[in-house]
Amino acid sequence: MSDNSKTELQLIPKSENYIQYMIEVIFKLPRTEKFSIGNEYKTSMYKMLENIMYLSKISDEQKINCINHIDADLNTQRIFLRIMYKNRWIDDKKFKVASDLIYELGKIVGGLLKYYGKNNKK
Repeated sequence: MSDNSKTELQLIPKSENYIQYMIEVIFKLPRTEKFSIGNEYKTSMYKMLENIMYLSKISDEQKINCINHIDADLNTQRIFLRIMYKNRWIDDKKFKVASDLIYELGKIVGGLLKYYGKNNKK
């Protein structure tokens, strides 16, 4: 198994932990926000998870596109998180934990983008 396959596989449990944490946070949002920004956030996370699952099923040439989708979903989630924090729907601790989890996923995704971006320029 290549180092990159291991990196791709690391995304699965890390994204599971992140999604589980965020679902618990979303459940505690004010009722009106739980069903608006909460649903959008969950949809974005599930789309991201689906793309992560596709990574092991597609060819290397297609992976860069899939990784870009994952990256875009992470950026969307960062924005949702900042909105929730600025509106005081989540506290400092939840914001910090969620930010750290997103940061970890972002580092892996960035590494994969770099790797496949370099190897697709043949």
